[in-house]
Amino acid sequence: MSASAGKMGPSLTQEILSHLGLASKTAAWGTLGTLRTFLNFSVDKDAQRLLRAITGQGVDRSAIVDVLTNRSREQRQLISRTFQERTQQDLLKSLQAALSGNLERIVMALLQPTAQFDAQELRTALKASDSAVDVAIEILATRTPPQLQECLAVYKHDFQVEAVDDITSETNGILQDLLLALVKGGRDSYSGIIDYNLAEQDVQALQRAEGPSTEETWVPLFTQRNPEHLIQASVIKNTPLYFADKLHQALQETEPNYQVLIRILISRCETDLLSIRAEFKKKFGKSLYSSLQDAVKGDCQSALLALCRAEDM
Repeated sequence: MSASAGKMGPSLTQEILSHLGLASKTAAWGTLGTLRTFLNFSVDKDAQRLLRAITGQGVDRSAIVDVLTNRSREQRQLISRTFQERTQQDLLKSLQAALSGNLERIVMALLQPTAQFDAQELRTALKASDSAVDVAIEILATRTPPQLQECLAVYKHDFQVEAVDDITSETNGILQDLLLALVKGGRDSYSGIIDYNLAEQDVQALQRAEGPSTEETWVPLFTQRNPEHLIQASVIKNTPLYFADKLHQALQETEPNYQVLIRILISRCETDLLSIRAEFKKKFGKSLYSSLQDAVKGDCQSALLALCRAEDM
């Protein structure tokens, strides 16, 4: 990543972090996901349907998309295990061999355990250019402590290096301090009581901070205080709007940024994508669904539209 504090500027991390919801808050938004647990779930039928989709005459892409975009991540993992037991074949590898391009990337991301998907995205972000700074912060700031620890364990297993070591070698300055603090996971737990005096002290400290000291004050506060405290101190703002902006930017490029579209739609479809859709329509005057229809081409369009789910009138 090779990003320095100077290149980032005092405002960039603050702008990113202030709009990112924290793990314990996003967990409460489960009912605002577009992808829910499929009630009439039959793991055997789904495994058989996927087998037919890749062994018949031609690959039945619509069947693959229909199954995988209508099952929760837990259900998809059950399908994967059942497929392995019934056929002695790895479902992910079988689908990878049958598909290509962005549809293959979507299907791989849907079938991966959450921790593996996060670890790969984090690794890509840390090894990429400065433009990937927000991706690393996004992943480290929005996962629950157990999710983060699992992600870091998978990171070490898959890449044979600690995420801390990559952060240390690929970043410096305030950005490095921020990412290391997020990885450490030293945030206060919420006791059920908000300390209003402390919240006011934090607000005043931020107001007094100027120049480089702004970041030095802001980063420890964000990475150590619990989400309820940060909301009281007006540090956390509008998480869905942040993701709506990211999706809009990805769709405005000459060629849609599929990596961003895939990461956000898959990581948020079971948490708060309905809220993101609402913010998208409110700010840009056009629904996310229609925007995807207009910008996205090829086999992957149906999969992304299925994750988005519906038009917002």
